[in-house]
Amino acid sequence: MSDVHYYQGLARSMMFTIILVSFAPLFVVVLIAGYQYSVAYEAKVEAHLRELVLKHDQTIDAYLDEKMAEIRVLAEVIDLGHLATPGGIEALHDALTVGHGTDFVDLGLIDENGIQVAYSGPFQLRGLDYSREAWFKAVRENTVHVSDVGLGMRGVPHFIIALRMHADGREWVLRSTLDFIAFNRLVENIRIGETGMAYIVNREGEFQTTPRRDMSAEAPFLRELARSLTGTADQVHGRAAMAVMDNPATHRETIFVTSPIKGGDWLMVYQQDTADAFATLNRSRDLAVGILFLGGLAITVMAYLMSRRMARKVARADAAKDILNEQVIEAGKLASVGELAAGIAHEINNPVAIMVEEAGWIQDLLEEGLSTGDNEREVQRALNQIRTQGARCKEITHKLLSFARKIDPTIMSFDLNDLVREIAELSGQRAKYANVVIETSLGDNIAPIEASPSEMQQVFLNLVNNAIDAMDPGGGDLDIITRQEGDTVLALVSDTGSGIPEANLSRIFDPFFTTKPVGKGTGLGLSIIYGIINKLGGTISVDSAVGRGTTFTIRLPAGKGPGADGGGGASASGKTDGAGAPAA
Repeated sequence: MSDVHYYQGLARSMMFTIILVSFAPLFVVVLIAGYQYSVAYEAKVEAHLRELVLKHDQTIDAYLDEKMAEIRVLAEVIDLGHLATPGGIEALHDALTVGHGTDFVDLGLIDENGIQVAYSGPFQLRGLDYSREAWFKAVRENTVHVSDVGLGMRGVPHFIIALRMHADGREWVLRSTLDFIAFNRLVENIRIGETGMAYIVNREGEFQTTPRRDMSAEAPFLRELARSLTGTADQVHGRAAMAVMDNPATHRETIFVTSPIKGGDWLMVYQQDTADAFATLNRSRDLAVGILFLGGLAITVMAYLMSRRMARKVARADAAKDILNEQVIEAGKLASVGELAAGIAHEINNPVAIMVEEAGWIQDLLEEGLSTGDNEREVQRALNQIRTQGARCKEITHKLLSFARKIDPTIMSFDLNDLVREIAELSGQRAKYANVVIETSLGDNIAPIEASPSEMQQVFLNLVNNAIDAMDPGGGDLDIITRQEGDTVLALVSDTGSGIPEANLSRIFDPFFTTKPVGKGTGLGLSIIYGIINKLGGTISVDSAVGRGTTFTIRLPAGKGPGADGGGGASASGKTDGAGAPAA
């Protein structure tokens, strides 16, 4: 399960790394490009709306100026005395209608008292008193005046162009009503999108044109807007002012573009919901988000598939490595056994030689006859000697075969001291020929350890063989010590060899690192030992200096059993001489 969780975690880690590395640039590019596009598009929309409003502002101002100029020209060329007659003003009105269509709805002449003395048009307005009208008071002060749109006395929306004139010592006012429908159409044609519309309000926020929808609920807001925008820097310099704010009537964010007309008395207002004005931008943004989402989804799927595939490859590689490691361990174990073979061969040769000699002796006795002298008793002795030496050979070969046999590295509980005694006994013959004395100092009541006996045999056999090699040919002492410290079982393998140079201490556990001559070592022994000890949750360390020998210290967690609750002191429970037999 731990392996499964490890590879699942590895797959997740690789997947998140691939997603991060792949998605981050895509996200940054979309974010930066989207921001730049948004800024440019918003600036373009703002410039377009300003230009649109200013263009229509100029059109409406030009329209009003044109009508006022026409009235001025007529007033200068026509005799007021003739104009005051019904026929005269009707003739002038007909001339205006012929030349300008229905722009001039009616025409009237008003005396200094505000009484309309002559009138031509569709309404019965002759004789009406305009002295109290605001436009009449304004034209007497300003010579020419364009009134606000109102119902007036006729009860329909209209606005007036009035001109003050002098003739024969008297003051007259020539008044004309312009076609409101035509004027309203000039403003109403300003339309973009679904919610874009334009209208004109005066300084009090009163509508001077008819909006395309009912805006009675927005009248208070428009009054505040008109007051706040009147006289702003943009308007002072003849530029359209723009503001983006929440419309309290619609509860939507709205763009307002305003520009003064009629000398600042009126304010042209263009409004459009921001969602409508930036609809193309929003669609592009949604498209970018969709592309980002699909790209992220594709990256995620690809990362998931690739990470799982890579994790499976890593798992297969690890499995192959584990198999290779097992093979290397077995090869190392067999190599260690091979080193033992030379010494054991000499030990087997001795009893074999005795058996051959005794067999020859028996043959000689049989030729003489068993009845001669003590030949029968001598044959019996020779046979007993052959049996004894054969048993000795059997014991030696059994130990060797038992050690070399491939054993499944199953973790079990066993006594480390027993294993150390076995290693010392197996290595005794080789040590004797190398003039090395092996001594063991094994602690009492050492707790059993949880490990594979075959792997621990390999650990100690490698250490012992390395120690013997380090002291060959001069010989020396090899000490194997075991003891317990708390919950840890310690094993020390010390030799009096040449020692390890300080420069090599940090590399001795690296695979294929060796200081032995070519053909004498592979450099895998200590690396294998390091892997076995780490796998068991233990540690191995080395203390060495040139000229004073080397000590390897192995620390393993103690298992449950006798001695697990206390540390056994180091006692000389057994010593062996160079031949591996107990010392006398």
